[in-house]
Amino acid sequence: MRQYIYGKNTVVEALKSGGVTKVFLANNDETISKLCQQNKIKVEPITKDGAFKMVGKVNHQGVIAQGKEYNLSSVEEIVAIGKKKQYPLIVMLDGLEDPHNLGAILRSCDALNVDGVIIGKNRSVGLNATVAKVSTGAIDHVKVAAVTNLSRTLEELKKIGYWVVGLDLHDSVDYRKVDYKMPCVLVVGSEGKGISRLVKKSCDHSVVLPMVGHVNSLNASVATAVMLYQVHNSRNPI
Repeated sequence: MRQYIYGKNTVVEALKSGGVTKVFLANNDETISKLCQQNKIKVEPITKDGAFKMVGKVNHQGVIAQGKEYNLSSVEEIVAIGKKKQYPLIVMLDGLEDPHNLGAILRSCDALNVDGVIIGKNRSVGLNATVAKVSTGAIDHVKVAAVTNLSRTLEELKKIGYWVVGLDLHDSVDYRKVDYKMPCVLVVGSEGKGISRLVKKSCDHSVVLPMVGHVNSLNASVATAVMLYQVHNSRNPI
């Protein structure tokens, strides 16, 4: 998936993390030019109008970078990994938009040996340099598939034996009450809206993380990490 990022600070960080293949500059920038030279990244001049055509009418500060292309996998490839395990585990992200959350989730998935992650093709964050940076390399080890219809994908997975557990605030049981010793798809919703209606209908279990403080929800990546460790604990009791 080819991604364009823009803005001086964003491009500088991407250059430092190795997630850039080409840089376009409307104005000379000594810092970026030096980083490009150090990393052997090609720099091309670009006009203001050319920049707008590339990324839209945003405040690009005259700096645009072409992000590294990260290869997507298929759902079939992810399922094939699970077939080698007693209890397969897939994470599905429904409408996640924050690349920092996706990167952190990939990092947790790598730590817990999750088979793969499924995201939506539309209205969801994709794989880009920011995700790669936050994942600290996990993006190169965790398979990610993008699908057009999440609920249809869940129904297909259920046909081959997967159980679907959705993390949701409403009409849910405590996350510790479910036995995760089963082929499992863990569904995590978007930062603001949670799991969509159609996806929730496909869930076999709805679970919630109890909140005893003043806030009523956790950051999506934090909630995912807590859930993944609960799945691990359920399957591997001490």
